Amino acid sequence: MNYKFTKSTMLLALLSISTHLFAQETPTASARFGKQSLRTWSVGAHGGILSQNTFLGGESIKAKEFKSIGYGGFIKKQILPALGLQADFLRGEIKSLNSTSTIEQKNSINWSGSLTAVLNIANFSLNTENAVLIPYVKAGAGYMSSDSQTGNVEVFSKREGWFIPTGVGFKFGVAKGINIDLGYDINFIKSSPTVKSVYNESRFSYAHAGLEFALGNKENSQLQNYSAVADLRKQSAAESADLRSALSTAAQNAERDRAQYAKDLGDDDNDGVANKFDKCPGTPSGTAVDGSGCPLAAPTTIIKETTVITEADRKVVRDAISNLEFDLGKSTIRSKSYTTLNRVAALLIEKNFSLKLAGHTDNTGSRELNLRLSKERAESIKTYLVSQGVNASRVETTGYGPDQPISTNKTAAGRQENRRVEFTLY
Repeated sequence: MNYKFTKSTMLLALLSISTHLFAQETPTASARFGKQSLRTWSVGAHGGILSQNTFLGGESIKAKEFKSIGYGGFIKKQILPALGLQADFLRGEIKSLNSTSTIEQKNSINWSGSLTAVLNIANFSLNTENAVLIPYVKAGAGYMSSDSQTGNVEVFSKREGWFIPTGVGFKFGVAKGINIDLGYDINFIKSSPTVKSVYNESRFSYAHAGLEFALGNKENSQLQNYSAVADLRKQSAAESADLRSALSTAAQNAERDRAQYAKDLGDDDNDGVANKFDKCPGTPSGTAVDGSGCPLAAPTTIIKETTVITEADRKVVRDAISNLEFDLGKSTIRSKSYTTLNRVAALLIEKNFSLKLAGHTDNTGSRELNLRLSKERAESIKTYLVSQGVNASRVETTGYGPDQPISTNKTAAGRQENRRVEFTLY
């Protein structure tokens, strides 16, 4: 069965393809190393020289190339970075002289439409925004209407038939979404013998130059110009810069915290109270102070004497240790511990004992944090005892953090045993 295609039929086909241009998904911003939104639709226009002769040989006709002008346009859908489908439109005139005559022959392409597959051979890209050079080849099938005239004699008018368009070319990226298109096409006539006879070797060429414009969000790259390797290199460099910045900030914060820790736990006036808990900094050396570092109203004379510690005294301390609780992760003593601590305070006042408080933690968290927490908890107990009347100079505090465990840190029970404050009477 023979089918006859008209100009209206081809225009309707191209119109059907172009309606898909408005069905593109709305581009969305992509995170680093995430899914990329790329432009896949483009349109273009071109113009150039038509010729009866091609580089394939058989040049028996003297072509008038600079009087044979063609022009057209295309709509393209990029399916893969290397593959696109392109709908082309072309018209123009081919003028020539027969080798045995001086009479000019003019073949007019009234219109032609074709669908071609375009294969990008390579993508030479210096950045992720725009490829510098894209060589390509293409081939497909088309339908055309043409006239032919020799001198003033019309050979035929508006003959329609099939042709096979093939071509090679280069695209140069000049801006994001804009390419210069340089190409050379050879079109093989597959029409009636009458039409074939007026085209040299049943084919004609079209050397052209034009511009291609990508459709869609201007912030997105064009799929055929996109280089995944270059984009990965760019994003990796940005990620590396962010990581270096984060590490530098973390190092600065750690140095600041260490300086603040040393300042808080130092004792600038040597009164036995850390700077963090000292409410009266700068007291003269040798001044008797309370748990907050402020001078006592009546200095107490300290008389050293032989200390006898009984089992009952040790029981008071053991009870205080077993009943001692702090708020989670803090140095705040819970009120349920006050009763047994009051007994320890009374014992120290009554018998003038000295007391060493040693704070310990498990190995959960950083060593620096655990050292600070163990020291602060020992200081909190000293502050409380001094507030109950104990001589501040009789209480010594230190923090060992996780350095002196009495049980394994691999079990919850072991870690619980390691979180402690040891009371040592002397």
